[in-house]
Amino acid sequence: MAEINCTHVTEFSLTGFTEDPVTQVTLFLMFLLIYLFTILGNLGMIALIRATPQLHSPMYYFLGNLAFVDLCSSTVITPKMLVDFLSEKKGIAYVGCVAQVFIFDLFGMTECFLLAMMAYDRYMAICHPLVYPLVMSPEYCFQLVMGSYLVGLTNGIGQTISMSNLSFCGSSVINLFFCDISPLISLSTSNATLSRIILRTSASLFGLSSSLVVLVSYVAIISAILSIRSAEGKRKAFSTCASHLTTVSIFYGTSLFMYLKPSSDSSREDKWAAVLYTVVTPMLNPLIYSLRNKEVKKALRRLTKP
Repeated sequence: MAEINCTHVTEFSLTGFTEDPVTQVTLFLMFLLIYLFTILGNLGMIALIRATPQLHSPMYYFLGNLAFVDLCSSTVITPKMLVDFLSEKKGIAYVGCVAQVFIFDLFGMTECFLLAMMAYDRYMAICHPLVYPLVMSPEYCFQLVMGSYLVGLTNGIGQTISMSNLSFCGSSVINLFFCDISPLISLSTSNATLSRIILRTSASLFGLSSSLVVLVSYVAIISAILSIRSAEGKRKAFSTCASHLTTVSIFYGTSLFMYLKPSSDSSREDKWAAVLYTVVTPMLNPLIYSLRNKEVKKALRRLTKP
């Protein structure tokens, strides 16, 4: 009866980081710079890969899609956060919250599987170099990428259905700077059993399967590298996957910290963990590949050479 008589929430309030005006301006400028670097870095990576024939290989095909996903996932979070830094009222409409949950979960899970596909690509290149060109054909790479987007879409739809089954008749304050399904489940006044099942099933089925592909691939890669006799051969083999390994470590490290961290009273800690996952990581990926990858650096020098 309480559910029937309550006034349903049409807008959520986001707590942000601080109420201090000076700190808000400082954070606005910092996150604005991060977002600009994210846009320029990922657009630049996509343009560089498309403009350089030497980078038209499976590894860079996956990397171009990773840059696109980072661009989209950052754009669905950061601009709204920047507006909130300069606004007294930090609110988001229910429809906007649903859209944010859908798009963020779509591209977040797509990134998980793209990183897994990139790990598989490195495994084939290092452990099975003779059949690599035959196996990692353009058609097969396209299927792997489309499969990653399809899994992401499935996850996004699942989380949206999960949110649509929740009722919010009490507090409308989300103790975060964007709409995420976990705090929304905690905020709900209805039975959230189905939503928790969808969230855990998605995390277990999709998250663990992509993590397993990465883990198994790198166990095989490391084993193959250690079996190489020459130090130069080991160095060269490891350099081909060093950038991807760095990206995987940052992405999975921050995301696991965000979603598997035991609940505590330190909401500020949780927010900064979310910042690493949602805002900082999309900026770091193009920097990692441009600074640590010799082929990317050579392509940049060729394009910038007068």
